[in-house]
Amino acid sequence: MKKGFISKRLRSGRKSAENPVESITETIQGKKFAWTNLQNPDRADVEALAEKLHFNALNVEDCMTKFELPKLDSYDDHFFVILHFPPLAQKSGISKNSQLSVFLGRDFLVTVHHGDLMPLVELANICRTGSDQQRRDRLLGGSAGLLLHEIIDVLVDDMLHTSRKIIANLDEMEELVFDEARPVARSIALLRREINRLGRIASPLKRFVNEIASNVKKFTEAEDELGLYYDDVIDHIDKVIETLDESRETMEIYKDTDFVLSTEKTNKVLGMLTIIFTLAIPATVIGTFYGMNVNLPVADDSGFLGPFTTFAIIILASAVPAAIMFAYFKKLGWISR
Repeated sequence: MKKGFISKRLRSGRKSAENPVESITETIQGKKFAWTNLQNPDRADVEALAEKLHFNALNVEDCMTKFELPKLDSYDDHFFVILHFPPLAQKSGISKNSQLSVFLGRDFLVTVHHGDLMPLVELANICRTGSDQQRRDRLLGGSAGLLLHEIIDVLVDDMLHTSRKIIANLDEMEELVFDEARPVARSIALLRREINRLGRIASPLKRFVNEIASNVKKFTEAEDELGLYYDDVIDHIDKVIETLDESRETMEIYKDTDFVLSTEKTNKVLGMLTIIFTLAIPATVIGTFYGMNVNLPVADDSGFLGPFTTFAIIILASAVPAAIMFAYFKKLGWISR
């Protein structure tokens, strides 16, 4: 392992109702700072670190709350920020956002998360094992603010990939909308939910990254360089927001198109059923009269067809009006090929 970069990883086998999975605490020493990454942490681990680095107790409580709203608190020697990102794996039901809590000072960086931010986990593995030595040297050879930029950048890039997947799903959705044999309303609703959920993450994220870029200048020497780095992250977030806005407009078009096509299909079915019912009215009326137990004209078996005379007359009396109505409806254009 390269001199100056020391990593220490502790696994905690403790499991509780609050933290049912294994806790991992790792400290990686860089050139100018130490990065402590807490994955699925116990409250005791966070409180011990907070006491050592003099963190606010309210911030400790916030980072242990899995679904805290995004926020940023600035102090003289560090700042604390909570950011939300979309979860990597989609499960059945409504998935919760992944939360990242960060404490950053001049000589330390602390990240607290629950293991579902895989790009961050992979970045920690690179810094710990040195599997990509060149990237590891770049990450740990600068300031804590530069490493925080890399963490946010890989997570935002993951969001960008998610937005591109939404575009691919939209292309597939276009074919489904015009396929009358396959229902698409549920797929449209699920994709709209995904777009809206990602939009609720991206819009606040841009504001907080801007605030981070302003606060991180107090704890680093390369102010201008870091400013350019964070501007690049904001550009990526803008691309995500722009993609989501376009996708949202496209989804509205697909929703309206599906509604129009479904309404048209329903109207065709109702129109056909109405015509069939209308053509059956003469037979229904005549059949009703001749089904009564009363004397009616031509209700006996005397006639030119013998016992089938009454049956033939009823069929003709029903079919002739139905044929006349059919011809009239076709002339009006109500019945088409």
